[in-house]
Amino acid sequence: MILVSVGTQLPFDRLIKAVDGWAQDKGRTDVIAQIGPSKYIPRAMQCFPFLEHDKFYEMQLQCSVMVSHAGMGSLINALELRKPIIILARDHKRKEHRNGHQLATLGQFRHYPGVYAAQDEDHVRELLERSDELTAAPRLSSEAPSEFTERLARYINETASPGFRRKLKSMLG
Repeated sequence: MILVSVGTQLPFDRLIKAVDGWAQDKGRTDVIAQIGPSKYIPRAMQCFPFLEHDKFYEMQLQCSVMVSHAGMGSLINALELRKPIIILARDHKRKEHRNGHQLATLGQFRHYPGVYAAQDEDHVRELLERSDELTAAPRLSSEAPSEFTERLARYINETASPGFRRKLKSMLG
């Protein structure tokens, strides 16, 4: 199964149309999409405006490939679950988002293992053509490495005010 997600805040009809067109051309019935507040109604994909977190997570576990906007939540989930992910950035110049941060995310993850950064809708379709060949990145841990947390603790202890340290300590228990 291929799982498509555009997040929950904004439509991303350009991505949904590209994947739906590919699914229609290929006769694929195993493409499921969370399409948000889309104006485009897919013809070939099973779609939902929104899915509850548990249901969506279950689909993420079952899918073989994820297709998504260049949102950090989607990227992190794919990496944690060891799923290859095709990403297409929303383009703020097309009024798909408020700013260009997704283009920056696409640029940063372009060469990351398991992340397939599409340049445009045609490239999404090309990547979907070889979706059975796409591989996932090594598992991303949901816990920070001890080296990082130790350095962060040293930094806080050396630079933060005593009041901030007390507040942080009370928050963390």
